[in-house]
Amino acid sequence: MDAVQIQRHFVAVMAKHLPPSAATLHLLDLDGCSGEMLAEWRADLQISHVPAPDLKSCGIKSDSVDAAVAYDIALTTDLLGYILDALRPGGRLIALRSHGSVSESHPRLLVDNGYVRILVEPALDGLGVLLRGEKPYAIIDTIARIQSVARADADSLDLDRYPGRYLHLLIQQQPNKPVWKLMPSDKITWRAVAIERAESSLLLAFSSLPKAVGFMQPAVIGGQIRDINKVGKFSRSTAADWAWGTILNPTLESLAFEKLTTVEIDPATAEAPDE
Repeated sequence: MDAVQIQRHFVAVMAKHLPPSAATLHLLDLDGCSGEMLAEWRADLQISHVPAPDLKSCGIKSDSVDAAVAYDIALTTDLLGYILDALRPGGRLIALRSHGSVSESHPRLLVDNGYVRILVEPALDGLGVLLRGEKPYAIIDTIARIQSVARADADSLDLDRYPGRYLHLLIQQQPNKPVWKLMPSDKITWRAVAIERAESSLLLAFSSLPKAVGFMQPAVIGGQIRDINKVGKFSRSTAADWAWGTILNPTLESLAFEKLTTVEIDPATAEAPDE
């Protein structure tokens, strides 16, 4: 197996740690090869190829990158600082070393350089080391933080040109119980929020979980929608089979004169929740 094939196996591991899809995920590729490989799994990537030594002088703006990947790159203190500056709050560094094994020095390296939500584990069948860390949020207030993240995705997107893999719907689940209180006899039903139309309703869909929650919070407070207790995540292939039309990333203002309703949707067609 040549070096490129070996890297492809390791990059497949890195792909599992990319943040959940947004409309476009700005990826910083520090090794010059992983980005192209990751694009085979993710069609929503906007990739900036910047060799690690050039990161300081490359002109990447602060708080502009959703994720950074580094395959077999030495994670120096200076480099980790430049990456942290480039990442948006909540943005993620995913680094993989194809040799060596996990040690206490790995998480300490990320913590000491300002990263949070650290994950360090063997990369592939006990080989190599996967390191993951995130840039802390500067906003403590949860609602304000969600709204800040939601603004990363544009409003009123054209669904036909949307490159993301998933759509998120606002769901009314019955019975309204936490998972641990559900009984085997309980029949779970989902109804998704939609715009009422005489010919066919239009589902309200969102490009990411923060975008969905960022819409839902003021809509609930303002009384435009009620009894929403879940956000469902659906693949684009599933959405293609829906009987309803879809409006992507609507704003509250765009719905000011619309009548909202709900339509029944099969919960079994939803994806597993993001981590």
